[in-house]
Amino acid sequence: MESDNSQLPHEILTCFICQGIFMDPVFLRCGHTFCKACLIFSLEDIGIPDLCPICRQPSHWTFINNNTMKILVSTVRENRLMKYLISEEHKCMTHKERKTTFCGESMALLCQLCSDSQDHRGHTHCTIGARACMQMLKLEKQMASLLKKIQEQQETLNAERRTIFQWLHYVALRGEMIKKEYSRLYPPVHEEENQYIECMKNQSNIILEELRKSEAMMVHKRSQLIELYQELKAMSQKPFEVLLLQDLDDLFRRSESVQLTQGMKPKLSAQPNTGLTVRFNYFQVKIFFQNLIIFNCNPSLLFDVRRFTSRPYNENPVLAVPGSYRASWGAESFTTGKYYWELDLKDHEQWAVGVCNNVWLKKRNFEIGSEGAFLLVCLKDDDQYSLLTTCPTFHHHIEKPTGQVGVFLDCEGGCVSFLDVAKSSLIYSYCPGTFHCTVRPYYCTVYT
Repeated sequence: MESDNSQLPHEILTCFICQGIFMDPVFLRCGHTFCKACLIFSLEDIGIPDLCPICRQPSHWTFINNNTMKILVSTVRENRLMKYLISEEHKCMTHKERKTTFCGESMALLCQLCSDSQDHRGHTHCTIGARACMQMLKLEKQMASLLKKIQEQQETLNAERRTIFQWLHYVALRGEMIKKEYSRLYPPVHEEENQYIECMKNQSNIILEELRKSEAMMVHKRSQLIELYQELKAMSQKPFEVLLLQDLDDLFRRSESVQLTQGMKPKLSAQPNTGLTVRFNYFQVKIFFQNLIIFNCNPSLLFDVRRFTSRPYNENPVLAVPGSYRASWGAESFTTGKYYWELDLKDHEQWAVGVCNNVWLKKRNFEIGSEGAFLLVCLKDDDQYSLLTTCPTFHHHIEKPTGQVGVFLDCEGGCVSFLDVAKSSLIYSYCPGTFHCTVRPYYCTVYT
């Protein structure tokens, strides 16, 4: 004889966090079971991402589907529905028969005689059990879709907060870099330096305000999504005999209509540094490139650079652009002196320019992110461009140069600088002492 699951203690089917019947139950490594969404919301809001809410043991975000509990909850609810339907007070008032059929047009529960009557002939009918099952499946599907949206919005929110931190860090570092470069000029150009710093400060504050607004909008959007999820969950908690009579279309439309807020890609505009560019031009030389190599290979082998973006830190970008990759390096290497040259890159969407040492060249794998190459790299991700420098990898929040890029090599200083020639604007200068070796000019471009 089968046990009567409908008599199980309520606590066995109840989530510790929401105190409701389990929805999409998962258990942690410690064995405690919760609603999946409750765990996600709780761990994100409390900010303790690896502890069980009951025993406080580490969970390490390892959620295991508790299919046994899911089947048990479903069975108990179905048994309770059957008990409800066979009770005397819920039988058909007209025929005193048990109700077995659901009518889609009248949204009513019918006995077999009512279902066959003239009033309901031609209507869409199904068994009550099938209707309850369909309602739950619709709810579960909608809740899963909404939970995915909530998680995506949370990831975007986390990325936006990282972007704000990186933005403040980048602006501060860029300000220090600009001041150091201007301090090398003689005679000094204090007025130009002050104008540049003030302009950059004003622009960065405006962008920071927009980032803060974007963050606030994401927080609001996440709360809105969670409220809708809780509405769906409250509906799912209703007894089957109530749930199967509910019209869910309006609730579903509202949950589907919510659009996620996307993160910003902040960039400073390229402001002129005329005094610096005049200094660079004084050391201009003609560079002869040789050993042109053409690759037809996976782009990630050449451009394997870790980026500080909204993506997870352990994810490498892949240039999803088919085509050939042309790399070349200077015929002459440099150990002493100062040199400046320019490269025309207006016809290339993705490229890398700078200097490299002979050890890096001898490897012949030309991985941009590997040790020994000091490069400015331009990558395209969808319609967004990113500028990075290598050794170490650093993401630059400044607009992409549209034409020529200038490269200034200071061998005694052990550093290299990059210039947006069209804007007469400094992109980046490596710190003095970055390298102490013989280096060669290098470039690589993508032909699509």
